[in-house]
Amino acid sequence: MTSYSRQDVLRILQISTRQLFGWERAGLIPQQQAYTFQELGQLKTFRALREECVPAASIRHSILAMKAVAGMANPLLEASLVRTGTRLAFRHGGSIMDPIRRQLLFDFERLDRQSRSGHPTAVSEPSPLRRPGTRNQCGMQDRFLAAVQAEEAGEKMRALRLYQEILELDPNYAAAYINLGTINFHLRQYQRAEELYRRATEVDPGYVLAFFDLGNVLDELQRPDESIASYLHAVSLSPRYADAHYNVALAYERQGERRKALRHWRAYIKLDHSGPWAEHAMSQIRKILSQEKIAIAWSAEGFVAPRKGIAALELVTCSAAEG
Repeated sequence: MTSYSRQDVLRILQISTRQLFGWERAGLIPQQQAYTFQELGQLKTFRALREECVPAASIRHSILAMKAVAGMANPLLEASLVRTGTRLAFRHGGSIMDPIRRQLLFDFERLDRQSRSGHPTAVSEPSPLRRPGTRNQCGMQDRFLAAVQAEEAGEKMRALRLYQEILELDPNYAAAYINLGTINFHLRQYQRAEELYRRATEVDPGYVLAFFDLGNVLDELQRPDESIASYLHAVSLSPRYADAHYNVALAYERQGERRKALRHWRAYIKLDHSGPWAEHAMSQIRKILSQEKIAIAWSAEGFVAPRKGIAALELVTCSAAEG
């Protein structure tokens, strides 16, 4: 098998020693002196992502999540990487998986290629994405994707029926609870949406999107404390989930807890550097900092700046007569 030295890698990819060392330190690839052709391909992927300003930690988090969700040893070799906004997903066997949200995404690019070629192919779920204990004998995944297609086509009632059928066949199909809950959410059936989102959190306690969506519906139901708790749980499961940071920051601001909001606005900016949401987050950070400065100034009325040459802290004693 052909191998490439570190110098070969630096020369071929036109990267610096510092870049390569940074990827190794971030845990994207183990430190070694020789690389295979496949590993060279992975490094090329990292370079492209970094050129698009995707943080190394975000890449690593997505890869680790895909390993856990799909049971893959090396997602970069077994699947192809797909950029979906500020997140990373993986295309494999005709489906796209967002491993952090544990959600299958609709592959519009694949559908577009099929329509241009005139040769559509059946959509089937790759075996690594099947969840343990799920009954797949009834074409569950085909039914799920058909429900997603119905949603995209505006056929809400057909989508509702398909999701209900899925849950009758497999009461532990968390993604169906989520999508069914979202349809009810948009229909303003908030109580029903809450029931479905809660059920998703029960059947899959590690499903980040379930807690995020539950936070959204609790916010609509004007139960802010519960909403914040749900968003925070999503953040605890996935600290790099930008949308959860954004929504909990909004929720904290509505509660008047500006400093708590500030922490999550800052976390959001680190994960999403550009676009209208990032601009709004930055404006909120500036506003909160401005307000906090005023608050600090008012609370420090009794402060007297130390004279030059005098220590900033002095021990002051007073007699009982002085009070």
